[in-house]
Amino acid sequence: MPPSTPGTIYALAMAGGVSVRPCEGRTIVFGRNRPDVHICVGESDRRVSRRHGLLTRRQDRWWVRNTGTLPLRLPGGRLLFRTDDGIPLAEGYTPLFVRGSRGREHLLELFVLGSDGLPPPPRHGDPTQPPKTWRLSPAERLALIALGQRYLLHEAHPQPLSWRQTAEHLADLQPEAGWTAKRVEHMVVAVRTRLSKGGVPGLTREEVGQPVGNTLNHNLLSELLESTTLVPPDLRLIDCC
Repeated sequence: MPPSTPGTIYALAMAGGVSVRPCEGRTIVFGRNRPDVHICVGESDRRVSRRHGLLTRRQDRWWVRNTGTLPLRLPGGRLLFRTDDGIPLAEGYTPLFVRGSRGREHLLELFVLGSDGLPPPPRHGDPTQPPKTWRLSPAERLALIALGQRYLLHEAHPQPLSWRQTAEHLADLQPEAGWTAKRVEHMVVAVRTRLSKGGVPGLTREEVGQPVGNTLNHNLLSELLESTTLVPPDLRLIDCC
């Protein structure tokens, strides 16, 4: 991406891409039908619509809209359907995914230049920036490993253990430690509250709404794994490996 006018959008798929400067009303079409679109996405996959979406410049923003049969998946797992209004793109990088056939996922990468008109500089030789991990007490770590062992075991569609199941597992491991379902619950709620105050979304009842179910603990465990605060070798601490 060379320096260009602020607001220029770069769009790239496996079959090629375009760069378009900001101009009110300008539209980029993407989809499977190469002769009829600006960016070809999933040309060999009939699950992708021939004209699957639009990128349009209006109100000094680039907006993405779905015109295809299948939803577009955006960062954070948000799905954009054909019946939805378009959503504005933030400056910087945004990936869009279309789920195709036989487990394929087709990627359209977007980058909107910021106010300085400069792309991010290459950092080939810089040290790798480690993820932000969260501080846990030994007891909190043990409880969360037990609660989230299905995630650490790479099970398909994992869910957290119940408070009772977690407490029973910990009580077998540490019979004299006084593990109960209530103790596990209070400990995990305290961790959720701490991480929520630290900026992690989706950890409070107000954010997720009713019914809550396992959503809060699922979001908590997802954050702990994605940040590498918990990793699969931790299963050794609960004799589960």
